[in-house]
Amino acid sequence: MSKKANDALRAEYLAKLIEKFKADEDVQRTGTGQIAFPVVDSEGEDNWVVITIQIPTGSRDGDAYDGYSMAEEYTMKTAAKEAKAKEAAAKKAVKIARDEKMREQKAAAKALHNSNKEEG
Repeated sequence: MSKKANDALRAEYLAKLIEKFKADEDVQRTGTGQIAFPVVDSEGEDNWVVITIQIPTGSRDGDAYDGYSMAEEYTMKTAAKEAKAKEAAAKKAVKIARDEKMREQKAAAKALHNSNKEEG
């Protein structure tokens, strides 16, 4: 695709986004392929949403951009990250239980030691 065709495609979809959002939002054009609009977050603070339209040209080695492959890669990375987080949480729970048991044993040993001291 030529630069001219990419620019036209980006402008077309940017116009569609502006049209969809302008009924509910104060849409501002902030760049060639970018819009922004003010919002209020869950804590009542003012913030901005920025949406950028890109028409990717592919890699430098000539491979065309493949959105399906990118989505699949993202899904795999997200799943791996979730699995790692679950594993870390499980290890942490085991460590907490082990530490709690050790503290209880130390407290019991200390109580036994103190009671033997008082008796003797």
